[in-house]
This record gives sequence, structure tokens and C-alpha cells, in this order.
Amino acid sequence: MTKEIILTGITTTGTPHLGNYVGAIRPAIAASKNANVTPFYFLADYHALIKCQEPERVRRSSLEIAATWLALGLDTTNAVFYRQSDVPEIMELMWMLACVASKGLMNRAHAYKAATAENEQGGENDLDKGINMGLFAYPILMAADILMFNAHKVPVGKDQIQHIEMARDIAGRFNHIYGEHFTLPEAVIDEHGATLSGMDGRKMSKSYNNTIPLFEPEKKLKKLINKIQTNSLEPGQAKDPDTCTLFSIYKAFATTNEVLEIRQRYAEGIAWGEMKGVLFEHINEHITPARERYEALLQAPEHIEAQLQEGALKARAVSVPFMKELRKAVGISRISL
Repeated sequence: MTKEIILTGITTTGTPHLGNYVGAIRPAIAASKNANVTPFYFLADYHALIKCQEPERVRRSSLEIAATWLALGLDTTNAVFYRQSDVPEIMELMWMLACVASKGLMNRAHAYKAATAENEQGGENDLDKGINMGLFAYPILMAADILMFNAHKVPVGKDQIQHIEMARDIAGRFNHIYGEHFTLPEAVIDEHGATLSGMDGRKMSKSYNNTIPLFEPEKKLKKLINKIQTNSLEPGQAKDPDTCTLFSIYKAFATTNEVLEIRQRYAEGIAWGEMKGVLFEHINEHITPARERYEALLQAPEHIEAQLQEGALKARAVSVPFMKELRKAVGISRISL
């Protein structure tokens, strides 16, 4: 039986936070242990260059993200864990796909349209001001990431569905011209997936500067949790857990029984300071073992690099022969009689 291929990329522009863990990393780690699928997980370092032109930040983020996934128990015997830039065939494929992708399709990409709309609202005559070709061609690189390994399923947030549809469009166009080479990927949306609130109540996101880093040391973790915004209800007054950031974060790490117990304490009027203490203790207990492994891995970058190189070998065992096939399909080959 042919295993189903799933693929996920992680852009190397920041430090993993609690929202990343709950929304993407935790389910991906679980999938890495599923013997019925072949997961491809990669550090999207070329994608990072679109918006981040800070070399040290990209390097540090690559280290921290790789260490995070390994510390949390990624099964690299089943999953293929690699760095995008270690598989040069992806960039070669991007060019082939760019030569069949229509500019009109790229014009409709959400990120590009948002950037031009911002320029228009700002009164700019040149709607493309400040927009680089990386941003414009981002969907083509994402298509290359997916199609290089003929992924069947791509877990994404709702804001990324369009990119999977574009990958399908580009793959279909290539197949029409050069023959059937690509599987048309499907977006997988977890309707029940957790979206964590940040310290200000909005979605936890680097762009809002409201994140809580996943492996923050105990003292810093406690300090950040104490900064989470709450309302002015006094101790003893009943509180609504479903509108509370503290509860939304707690729920993502707690069992059903633990959640029911805390709900009751909200009804009884738990003090905000007490709830922040409960949340800190619960998260700290949950992540301490992985935090210790994470800190050890940061001190052993050669081990992380070895894991990534091993993953690159697995990835290129697929990409090299496939690229040879694709070159032949488009007419790029050695001249022979």
C-alpha cells in the first residue's frame, strides 16, 4: 500500500511560541508517529527571505525551530525533516512552474493584493512600491515545495487555502502541457484546531508582538503570564471563562476533567492572580521535560545539523530522480543520437 504523503513548512523568522505549538507543532509531531503516512516537514528558509532581511535572525530561527521539533519528540525515522535550502531541486522546479504559471493568477494572490491595497490607501501612485518579486512569486515557491514530493495533503490555516488552490492550478497546467507528473494536492483544514489568544486577547502572533515563547525559562514564563490582560472583576465575582484569555490558553493544555474543574472555579469567582498562578504551574509542568531537551539541543547544534542533513538525504532521494524525469519532460537533457 502506498503511504499518503503530508507536507508542512515552517518559516524561519521567529521563535516558536505557545500558539505555534498548539495550532501546528503538536498535531504535526503526533502525525510523525503515524506509520500509515509519510510526513515531510521542512524549515522554509528561502520563504523567510521574502520579509526578513536579517541573516542572523534567519539562522537563529532555523536553530530554534529545529531544536523545538526535535525536543518535542519528532519521529525522524518516519518523518522526513529537512531544510528547504538543502534540496536545490525545489528552486529548479520553481522556475519550471513559473514558466507555466500565469501572471494573472499571481495578481490574485491575497498577500500581493493586500500589499497593493495598502499602497493605494497610503496614497501611493506606484501600487507596487516596496513589493519584491519574492512576495509576488511566493505561491510558486510554495507550489514547488508541495509538488516536488507530490504531497497528497497539506495542513494549512484558512488564510493559506488559496495557495493550495494555486498549486493545484499550476500542477494541472504543467500536467496538461508535459504529461501527468504531479499529484494535485488537497488542503487540510482542522476546523476544530486551537487558535490561541495572546497576552492582549488577540490571536497569538509575532505580528501583534503578543506571543509567549514556548520554551521561555520559568521566571520569564511566569512574568509573561502575569502580564496577560484581564478585566476588572474582583475576587469572588463570577467570571466568564469563554471570554477569558487565561482560560483559552489553559484549555489547550488541560484534560477534559481539568477544564471542568477550572470552569467551576470561574463560576465561584477565582481571583485573576490565582488563575495566573494555576496557568503558569500547568504550562510549566507540561513543557519542562521538553524545555530541558531543547536547552541541551541548543548546546549541541552539530546533532541538529546531522538530523537535518539526514533528512535532506531522504528528501533528495526523491527530488533528484524526479527532477531528472521533469527535465526530460520539458526537453532539458543531454544531446544524443
